[in-house]
Order: sequence, then C-alpha cells, then structure tokens
Amino acid sequence: MELTDRDRCRYARHIAMPDFGEQGQLRLKQGSVMVIGAGGLGSPVALYLAASGVGTIGIADGDCVDESNLQRQVIHSTRDIGVLKVLSARNKMLAINPDANVVAEERFVTADNISEIIEPYDFVIDATDSLDIKFLVDDVCVALGKPYNHGAIWQYEGQTMTVLPGTSSYRTLFPDGPVAVGTLPASGPLGVVPGILGTIQAAEAIKYLAGVGTLLTDRLLRFNALTMKFVEIRLR
Repeated sequence: MELTDRDRCRYARHIAMPDFGEQGQLRLKQGSVMVIGAGGLGSPVALYLAASGVGTIGIADGDCVDESNLQRQVIHSTRDIGVLKVLSARNKMLAINPDANVVAEERFVTADNISEIIEPYDFVIDATDSLDIKFLVDDVCVALGKPYNHGAIWQYEGQTMTVLPGTSSYRTLFPDGPVAVGTLPASGPLGVVPGILGTIQAAEAIKYLAGVGTLLTDRLLRFNALTMKFVEIRLR
C-alpha cells in the first residue's frame, strides 16, 4: 500500500510536519481503529480519525439517535433521530473522507462478542458511557495485548489514559472494578466536554498508529471545563 497523489493533496498539512511526513501518513492509511461507542465521545473520535486518514475505522453501538443526544453528539443531526448511531456516524465519516473503510458494528459490545469485535484492529478506543463496559474493555484489551485508550466524562470533567501491553491499566486505578467507582447520577455532561476529551482520544490513536509523540501511558489526564485546569496523575 502506498500514498496516492490524492492522499498527498488531502493530507499535505500532515506530510509537511516534522517527524510525521509521508511515512506517518502511510502508517495511518495502513492502520485500523475500533471505536466502541458512537455517542458523545465517539462523535469527535470518529470524525477526526476519518479526516486524518486512518484506513479502517470500526464503530460499535446498538443504540439509535435520540433528540436528547444532539446537545453533545455532534456526528448526528436532527434528521438522524431514530437512526442507528453507527449508520448515522458512518454517513458523516464517509462524507468527510470517502476513501475511509468504515465498518459499522450494529450491536452493543458485550462479554460474549468483545474479543471478536476488537481482534482485527490495531488500536481500540473506549468511548462508552457504561462503567461495566469500561472495565470489560480494559480487561479484554489487557488480556489480548491490544493497545487502547480509556476515556470518561461526567458533568464538567473528563479523564483519559492510554494503555499498552505492560503499562498501567484502568483497573490499576480501581482494582475492585465498578463497585469501587460507584454509581454516578445521570447529570450532564456539558456539551463541549466530550468534544474536548474525544479529540484527545483521537490524537492518542493517531499518534500510536503514526509512531509519533509521547502517549498517555502510566498517566491519567484529567480536566475540568469550569476552571479549564488540566491535571496529570502519574500511575505505577
């Protein structure tokens, strides 16, 4: 697989960057990412992965678009209400980049299907809103040696970390699982919060595939949109 003249035109700003170049863009084209969740976090993740030239992007979700989603799930529009989120998302991703291979998994991720869903992909992004699924993604990715990025939001806050084989995982923070985290009341988030966090998640996937920069391994990045303060917590 090589870059085409059309690729060189579309991704000229990437290719012109130090340490990225044609080789970094080619790695994106050859790479694949599975996005679990097509909601608030999955929206910016999917849009930026498609725009950046990732060759194959899977997106898994069994939910349909609801009007209450539109305050934050920017990949969907009013006319998508009632449509499966993954189909709505795929349409927008292909509108941005018709060369992308977008695989719509029209189902929720469960303990029974997660290994099958993530196995073909180079990198996984947790863009879910379920604590149980977040721990499932962490456990299975760690067991399979699959690189992934964790993301979570609540009201005005967000947090993210990247997990590679041998680095700290989400369960490093909460070894007892969802019980240790507790149940958060349904409240928020502020519409822009998943946009801020999802963009960071997309950046981690792009950096991993292109082989550039320093990933958020053994570090939890947290931010509060009210104070616009970012905090990095180092993990062991």
